[in-house]
Amino acid sequence: METKNNELQTVAEAIGPIEFTGLRLTAPPQYAAGVPAVKIALEHAMREMGLAKSIATLSKLNQKEGIDCPGCAWPDPDHRSNLGEFCENGVKAIAEEATNKRVTPAFFEKYSVKEMSQWSDFKIGKSGRVTHPMILREGDTHYTPIAWEEAFEIIGQNLQLLDDPNQAVFYTSGRSSNEAAFLYGLFARKLGTNNMPDCSNMCHESSGAGLFQTLGIGKGSVTLEDFQYADVVMVIGQNPGTNHPRMLTALEKCRQKGGKVVSVNPLKEAALVRFKNPQEVKGVIGDGAAISDFYLQIKINQDVALLKYIMKRLIEIEQEEGNVIDWDFIRENTNGTEELFKDLSQYTKAELIQKTGLKVGEIEPIVTLLAQKKKVIICWAMGLTQHKNGVDNIRECVNLLLLKGSIGIQGGGTCPVRGHSNVQGDRTVGITHHVSPKLNAAFERTFHFKPPTLEGLDVVHCIKAMYEGKAKVFMALGGNFLSAASDTNYTAKALQNCDLTVSVSTKLNRTHLVTGKTALILPTLGRTEKDSSDGKSRFVTVENSMGRVHRSVGRIKPASEHLMSEPEIVSRIAKSYFKEDFSIPWQRLGTDYDFTRSKISEVFDGFKDYTERSKKSGFDLPNHTRRGDFSKLPGGVAKFSINQLPDHDLKDGEFLMMTIRSHDQYNTTIYGLDDRYRGIFNERRVILINPKDVEALALKANEVVDLKSEYNGVERKAENFIIVPYEIPQGNLASYFPEANVLIPNDQFATISNTPISKSVRVSIVKK
Repeated sequence: METKNNELQTVAEAIGPIEFTGLRLTAPPQYAAGVPAVKIALEHAMREMGLAKSIATLSKLNQKEGIDCPGCAWPDPDHRSNLGEFCENGVKAIAEEATNKRVTPAFFEKYSVKEMSQWSDFKIGKSGRVTHPMILREGDTHYTPIAWEEAFEIIGQNLQLLDDPNQAVFYTSGRSSNEAAFLYGLFARKLGTNNMPDCSNMCHESSGAGLFQTLGIGKGSVTLEDFQYADVVMVIGQNPGTNHPRMLTALEKCRQKGGKVVSVNPLKEAALVRFKNPQEVKGVIGDGAAISDFYLQIKINQDVALLKYIMKRLIEIEQEEGNVIDWDFIRENTNGTEELFKDLSQYTKAELIQKTGLKVGEIEPIVTLLAQKKKVIICWAMGLTQHKNGVDNIRECVNLLLLKGSIGIQGGGTCPVRGHSNVQGDRTVGITHHVSPKLNAAFERTFHFKPPTLEGLDVVHCIKAMYEGKAKVFMALGGNFLSAASDTNYTAKALQNCDLTVSVSTKLNRTHLVTGKTALILPTLGRTEKDSSDGKSRFVTVENSMGRVHRSVGRIKPASEHLMSEPEIVSRIAKSYFKEDFSIPWQRLGTDYDFTRSKISEVFDGFKDYTERSKKSGFDLPNHTRRGDFSKLPGGVAKFSINQLPDHDLKDGEFLMMTIRSHDQYNTTIYGLDDRYRGIFNERRVILINPKDVEALALKANEVVDLKSEYNGVERKAENFIIVPYEIPQGNLASYFPEANVLIPNDQFATISNTPISKSVRVSIVKK
């Protein structure tokens, strides 16, 4: 007898199978990209899309007035390559969306929810594009088709039955357009809740919090052009070769102009060693270009210790030689210098070095370099943000830049490298659980209603609310919430406690299979597909990682005639809920994107003449930090901050584990089973561990073990992981998500930002 969908699934159903697929290991390559990357990308495109569709999409990918890549948010250069302005993983992202495979009503009739939930995330994702709106009714074992109007009516009815609007949760993925996200936020506020968690809560929330506290804006300060003028680019806690491959071109150009690249990361990543640019002769038949001048394999989450050591040494050199610290900049633009110096004085250089796991001789050349240079860019990603002290990590980066006077100048500044293609844009146009009186006033002025003033729920707290039965309706605008969130089994139970779960999606994913009592899948247009209304073509807009807004125009035929655009889906849900309330023109907002953009420009600064300015390369949003203007901060100056060293309180036998992506995935989308740049093939259930730790534990390569984490008396277990000896600091481990997410506690997250501690989880290895 089939399990009803409102009963708690087993572990296997929540996280997929725990069986192996056939591990093969090779030595990691010493470079990234080159001809192999082109070959693999094109093979993937052809396999998923075929020749004609591959040409139609790739020729327009990241071109002006073309398709914005639904992968990462790395900015496009003003002068685009005629050979193709894309990378291997960008091609994979496009191919996954534009695949010829289809998940039809016949597919859902064939496979029950329970059967599909026992597939791997890879197999689920490879099923294809969802073609019709589908419903899983309470007690049913299979999804069945549903008319759009009935689906909207069910959502409206469930929202009307709530005792309080705050029993609803509206999650947003970073792939949604500005137009869709704006309408989504408008609907939630009009409904009466600020429960708008988004994917940034799980990744870069620490960046926004740390930057806002110290510099007054939660965005980076540099542009793509700044990389050509930088003397030093520090890449900390980031693997651009897999997560933002086009960034390698910017680093290559920096070095060609005489700049130096310093990489700080626990793993030696091939892309940060050498890059073979396939659009250059030396990248095809030559050795390519070295990327890192210095590479520090630091222990997990000891970046604050490293930065403190560097600053202590810079102060010493300043006292001995002068011309190291920019005192004019500090006096004019900052406060808190004395407190910073006092904080640094309480640490010895020896204890800081010891915590990093590095040697003095590795760090001193970098100290010398920074002492001599002013144009410094610090880039980071989730290797800094997903820790208990994630905000401190970001603030300490800012401390170093302020000390050098490296913010607000050409070739210097902050560079948080965002993940999903429009995660920053979603936040810009109002997706936030935080309350801003200024933003509320703007919505009230434009739409004539009073937005709610109660702080909303972020990701970890909305999961808690669902788990405790305090939230009844969960809606996701894109994404794969279950596989992305921490503590997979806890999150699964939370979703199943809901009366209704709704997913606006392009493809099948695990969140569709672990659901509330009733579940809806609403299939939407992808970024690659033509979007039209009444025969008129439409386009959407996005914001890249450096604050530039530009348009994205779909080019290929939609996967099904039954798809609907995200703005239309949101507006139709709003119409169904508000019924005879015509105070907001939902239908026009959902169909006339120019009108929607005009409303965005009324609510938010910097969007004047929005539609027209989004053409070609688009336009940059205001960024006072980029100009060196800190007047919006209290006192009109930037702030040095005091940040503590992390204390992970590791017990005997415990390791610090970070979750990582393989080269064949982007976020929770699994493109394949190979991690080519680490020499790991056809397997994801692996644990990377230092060979000396393997020996100390009397383990063997390829041995199968379980992993265990314990926080506040709650034990979590991940079964069947293969030991892979690897070049990683002793005491540290690395494993892929979402497979290892089951180990991440739901109640451990960054101070201030509430970002889960996905990069520093205490675990022990349990022998079979």
